[in-house]
Amino acid sequence: MMIKRQIHYFLTAVLFFTRIPCPKWVDHSADILNKSSRYFSLVGIVVGAISAFIFYGATLIFPSSIAILLSMISSVWVTGAFHEDGFADVCDGFGGGWTKERILTIMKDSRLGTFGVIGLISILALKYLSLSELNNNSINLVITIISGHSVSRAIATILLFTHEYVRDNDSSKIKPTTKQMSTKSLVISILFGIAPLFFFNNYNVFLVLIPLFLTYLYLGHFFKKWIGGQTGDCAGALQQVAEIVFYLSLLIIWKLF
Repeated sequence: MMIKRQIHYFLTAVLFFTRIPCPKWVDHSADILNKSSRYFSLVGIVVGAISAFIFYGATLIFPSSIAILLSMISSVWVTGAFHEDGFADVCDGFGGGWTKERILTIMKDSRLGTFGVIGLISILALKYLSLSELNNNSINLVITIISGHSVSRAIATILLFTHEYVRDNDSSKIKPTTKQMSTKSLVISILFGIAPLFFFNNYNVFLVLIPLFLTYLYLGHFFKKWIGGQTGDCAGALQQVAEIVFYLSLLIIWKLF
């Protein structure tokens, strides 16, 4: 029963965060999804593995530049642009709103505004250029892609654990199911998040955890200052920014060490 329950939690996370088909008995009720938070980073490994597989397979046919782009497209498709949508909403909300109520209202709007468009173009371009530079520096891009997806989700779960959810159930696009995330779930998520880092040949890679944690502190403070906590969009935005910070930090570490 214990194993079956954990499988249910994991599949619930997969169902909620990706387009990957799951058995019909899997659902994302508030209680189950809250418990599934421990597997958010493991879902990142799955998404990263799919993206890395597409990259590796595409390099057998196309130049690496095209392979990287196909890899990025695959991760967006697998997740249904889940985190990218959150990032765009945050760009629109905090770019166009000056009060908590206005920011939350804009973020809830499904329409994409100027700040969201600029934000998405910028972060996707930065992701592509970062991965291209990492590939040019002979860094194992398969491990890098998997690690980027897993560790960035681990950082996002820290925000879910430490910051209060600021929407009520009726007004939210995504129910505040992780506001009661347990310490055990957080630890498990972090362990899954950093696990792929052990596959790098250079253990200086763990230095990336410093800028990643600073990114969490800054954005966590920013969200707290303006809206008093976090929403699902905020967590999605942090995931996207953390992924970029991870790639950029790798470039710096490989130049220094």
